[in-house]
Amino acid sequence: MGSREPAEPMSPGDAMQNSARPADRHGLLKHSREFLDFFWDIAKPEQETRLAATEKLLEYLRARPKGSEMKYALKRLITGLGVGRETARPCYSLALAQLLQSFEDLPLCSILQQIQEKYDLHQVKKAMVRPALFANLFGVLALFQSGRLVKDQEALRKSVKLLQALAQYQNHLQEQPRKALVDILSEVSEATLQEMLPEVLSTDLDAMLSCPEQLELFLLAQQKVPSRLKKLVGSVNLFSDENVPRLVNVLKMAASSVKKERKLPAVALELLRLALKEDKFLRFWKGVVEQGLLKLQFWPASYLCFRLLGTALPLLTKEQLQLVMRGDVIRHYGEHTCTTKLPNQFKFAPEMEEYVGTFLEGCRDDPERQLAVLVAFSSATNHGLPVVPTFWRVVRFLSPRALQGYVAWLQGMFLQPDLDSLIDLSTNSQKKAQDASLHVPERAVFRLRKWIILRLVSLVDSLHLEMEEALTEQVARFCLFHSFFVTKKPTSQIPETRQQLSLPLESQAQEAVSSAFFSLLQTLSTQFKLAPEQTRGGQPWTYRLVQFADLLLNHSHSVTPVTPLTAQQRQAWDRMLQTLKELEAASSEPRAAAFQHLLLLVGIHLFKSPTESCDLLGDIQTCIRKSLGERRHGSRTKAIDPQEPPWVEVLVEILLALLAQPSHLIRQVARSVFGHVCSHLTPRALQLILDVLNPETNENEDDHVVVTDESDERWLKAAEDKSEDGEENRGSESEDQSEGEESEEEERDGDVDQGFREQLMSVLQAGKALGGEESEDEEELGDEAMMALDQSLASLFAEQKLRIQARRDEKSKLQKEKALRRDFQIRVLDLVEVLVTKQPENVLVLELLEPLLSIIRRSLRSSSSKQEQDLLHKTARIFTHHLCRGRRYCHDLGDRVEALHGQVAQLVEQAGRQPDSSTALYHFNASLYLLRVLKGSTAEGRVHKTQEELEAGTNPSPAPEGPQAAGCLDLNLAMRVYSSALSSFLTKRHSPLTVPMFLSLFSRHPVLCKSLLPVLVQHVTGPGRPHQQAQACLLLQKTLSMREVRSCFQDPEWKQLIGQVLTKVTENLRTLGEAQTKAEHQQALSSLELLNTVFRTCKHEKLTLDLTVLLGVLQRQQQGLRQGAHSTSSSRLLDLYWQAMKTLGVQRPKLEKKDTKEIPSTTQSPISRKRKKKGFLPETKKRKKHTSEDGTPAATGGSQSSSTGRKRNRTKAKVLAQANGTPTTKGPAPGTPTLSPSTPAKSPKLRKKNQKLSQVNGAPGSSTKPAGQKQPQEVLPKKGVLDKSSPSTLARKKARPPLVIRSPSLLQSGAKKKNVQLRKAGKP
Repeated sequence: MGSREPAEPMSPGDAMQNSARPADRHGLLKHSREFLDFFWDIAKPEQETRLAATEKLLEYLRARPKGSEMKYALKRLITGLGVGRETARPCYSLALAQLLQSFEDLPLCSILQQIQEKYDLHQVKKAMVRPALFANLFGVLALFQSGRLVKDQEALRKSVKLLQALAQYQNHLQEQPRKALVDILSEVSEATLQEMLPEVLSTDLDAMLSCPEQLELFLLAQQKVPSRLKKLVGSVNLFSDENVPRLVNVLKMAASSVKKERKLPAVALELLRLALKEDKFLRFWKGVVEQGLLKLQFWPASYLCFRLLGTALPLLTKEQLQLVMRGDVIRHYGEHTCTTKLPNQFKFAPEMEEYVGTFLEGCRDDPERQLAVLVAFSSATNHGLPVVPTFWRVVRFLSPRALQGYVAWLQGMFLQPDLDSLIDLSTNSQKKAQDASLHVPERAVFRLRKWIILRLVSLVDSLHLEMEEALTEQVARFCLFHSFFVTKKPTSQIPETRQQLSLPLESQAQEAVSSAFFSLLQTLSTQFKLAPEQTRGGQPWTYRLVQFADLLLNHSHSVTPVTPLTAQQRQAWDRMLQTLKELEAASSEPRAAAFQHLLLLVGIHLFKSPTESCDLLGDIQTCIRKSLGERRHGSRTKAIDPQEPPWVEVLVEILLALLAQPSHLIRQVARSVFGHVCSHLTPRALQLILDVLNPETNENEDDHVVVTDESDERWLKAAEDKSEDGEENRGSESEDQSEGEESEEEERDGDVDQGFREQLMSVLQAGKALGGEESEDEEELGDEAMMALDQSLASLFAEQKLRIQARRDEKSKLQKEKALRRDFQIRVLDLVEVLVTKQPENVLVLELLEPLLSIIRRSLRSSSSKQEQDLLHKTARIFTHHLCRGRRYCHDLGDRVEALHGQVAQLVEQAGRQPDSSTALYHFNASLYLLRVLKGSTAEGRVHKTQEELEAGTNPSPAPEGPQAAGCLDLNLAMRVYSSALSSFLTKRHSPLTVPMFLSLFSRHPVLCKSLLPVLVQHVTGPGRPHQQAQACLLLQKTLSMREVRSCFQDPEWKQLIGQVLTKVTENLRTLGEAQTKAEHQQALSSLELLNTVFRTCKHEKLTLDLTVLLGVLQRQQQGLRQGAHSTSSSRLLDLYWQAMKTLGVQRPKLEKKDTKEIPSTTQSPISRKRKKKGFLPETKKRKKHTSEDGTPAATGGSQSSSTGRKRNRTKAKVLAQANGTPTTKGPAPGTPTLSPSTPAKSPKLRKKNQKLSQVNGAPGSSTKPAGQKQPQEVLPKKGVLDKSSPSTLARKKARPPLVIRSPSLLQSGAKKKNVQLRKAGKP
């Protein structure tokens, strides 16, 4: 038993193959296949599959508790514990545990004995030692996971002894047996542990402190049975000076063991709890953690310290927290956070964030501890910059009191930075660099203040729902005050002046605070838009901040602006406040709120850029008064100066100027304001927007809007902030610098021009002249000559370097200007999107087609940069989704009808001239959009009928009434335009037009499709190229299936069209099977697909057509198709061919499979015959066949032989007939209906189905005469495969034979061949 290798359980397939063996070793034949499959599903890697298989196995065994299945299941699961696949062992162990848990009558000792007998460690082979060890281990774990092991004392003792024996095999199992032993003993009762403790725990202290498992077992005993432990080993002080180094070694081993799991070892947590219980936490933390593990410079040990810190947070008091959070652990954590910047480096920050979040969530009732931890993490700084991010999600767990205290701490540290109270740290590279500029206090203060102001903004951003309104207002007022104002002397009316700055704000810090304030303003505006009822009095936050700024301006003796306002700017501010009051009075106006928001935003910008904002304020107030005045007074307004531009144009210019600033809030406000005034848009105002989007004029002319960019200053600040971070990667930076120098050298060499070459040659010639021309070969240049030559060359190359740098600067300047222009165009597209979305009925929307198409054309040509791609995507989205596919469009065209017709023709012509189909698609869709507008619009200048139509009294192609009415659309003109485009598409070699474009045209405008179908049918065949003919067939195939197109035709017209298409297709199919090129082959495929579509259409419409000529053409090409049917595409062609022939009543012949086993090849070598024996079937699996002398199969019985022979003869005759394309017929029994001639009778349902199919195809399943007799010729009609007949002729139709039999020539030849075949089949 022990010497046998524990093989993996056999699969059901193997069981079936081995069923013929004389001995059934495993008893597989007694069990069903379903039962055997459970064990294979248990070992699969998918967890759902394993669980489902285990549950099904338990249900199966519950139904048969006393059967042999239980014994077999135990044997299979125990065998699976030692399989070779390591991933399958835990699966079988878990299944065995659930089995033992479900069936408690199974004795555990018996199961453990079976495991030990099967995997006896003393008798197993050397190669199978490792699987046997794991089988024993997983067997014990299965007993433990069943939950019954701790209740069975005998099994428990045996399992403990087995685990102790397995612990000796550390090379294979490592520490797994001891861990399992600790887990088992932690679940037993105290009495059991007291009884078993001497057997499992060593009394030697050195042994207990030798490995983590022994120490964990000691800690477990001290926790559960301390009295018994004291009697056994006496009193032990683990935290003594002698034992601290041993604890450090044990924890180091534990940290290494969980390196991959990335979790805190259980022994470390138990030590922490023991230290807190014995009031020796300070000794443990200082001696073991800070002075022990951290000094090892071993990252797993450092991560263990970090995890100890995070786990200890909920267990410590406030004093202990302050002690721990200012120690070496938090400093080392800060260094780790600063040095792990690369993506592939392990970062502990997310794990620490989970620890802190758990702590804050669990102690919401203790705000002091929350505040202490948060302040401690914010105090760990790297040269003034805290190591925690500005946006930290753990703040959502802060209680209101703790949040208020944290905000107060941040504001106090901003006003009076106390660098001594911070835990400042430096990385190793920073210590080695010894850069004095990094240790300047002003730099640390700037970095700290910038982080604090961003942290305040992020608090409002992340806690806007939980944060109290008073606290939010406090933060907003704080940011506004220190962005634009300075305290002269404190005043009680302004709380922000009570505490002054210990160090004044520098210009960079002022700009950082100002930028953060506008980010906060964006957040507050978004919050007010989502929940306006949550603010006091329903007023926007911007309005409340403007009121606070006005309060500050009125207290000029206590507060002064950073940039003092002039008298004119102060008047503009006062007028703005007056306009705000007027807008409040007119709050019923829908656009008053948008104007108010715009005015408030520009008013706040008055403190940032006073000169520009002052002019904008005056213009905005003028536009607001005129806009509201027009609405109130209507036509009774005063006369307007004709030279003065309308207010809408002025407002559009203001919005464009605002969009030039990189502010998301301004962008949103501009969208909102423009959405309210776009209904008053004038052509001149729209032209202002289009001038920005027009790339031709914009790149060559100066813009009237100056695009501002603050990225340079931001880059300077970021470079200063990240200077010390870059020192971590100086090696990589030096490599990048060397690569950059090489690229500069290559660029410099490439920029050498002819003028520089001539100057260089002249200098060299002058140097030679100094040395003498005749003495060139005799002596070298002198020292003075060489010095002069070097000086000349140095000056020449210095000038060339300056010229190269100037060209490079000019190039970068142009690229930056281009990027700014593209960015500005992307923002201006917001206004276009608003116009198209909110005013699609406006006639000015039609003016957007050409500019948008121009942007798309240019971006598709040069869409290399990300900005170009963003511009292209946004333009294409507006053009396609909002403009062309919009549900609403312009209905009143006025006098634009003729111009739009010309634009349609121009767009279609441009689509045909584009270099690729992607660009042509946008132009074609634009023309379809204009067709839609013309079709559904009314105008005074409506297109009149032509003189010929008036004389005739009717249109040549009358437009249907209802939804397909032409409206203002000139159908003749549109037909000419698209007919020319269709002809170009079907004749031009490389046309950018595609089939989907015309399908979209036909589906949207079926009236035009009716006029264009003759052109399309004409190009199906003829002298054109095969590729274009294939395109015509494909387009025609898709078009005939459209319901919209069918509704435009009367029945006679539709039948005539189908007949024309059928004629053209028949002409194409005369060359079927003769294709030499890929295009010709595609043409044949498209023709057959079109033919099958015509057949389906005729079947659906029940049309009557003469298909005799078509059948003859197809049958003549059958031999050519057979010879060419060798590739995948040819098989597709053959399938389409026989699909058409099946509709005509001819069934596809079935290919006979050649039996290569019965007729071995004469040229086959013995080696090949020997190789073919691989994988042979057993003799019991082979079908026994007896052959006669002539080699034909024969049956054993007499009666069976006669019936089988007749059946095979009939089948052979049928196959031969089908190979010739002629369906076979049978003589039906009297009183039974006859099926289709090509279909054998199988069942009554199938007979009925085939009879219906034959009736639809014009070949009803009526009784036919035997094949030996000729059919009368007068039965054959002239027409009808797909007849449209009345019910009165149905009885007469049932008597008709199918189309294949109706042909006289086919009838005679088919009958003769059948007689010959039947005579041959009747021979013995």
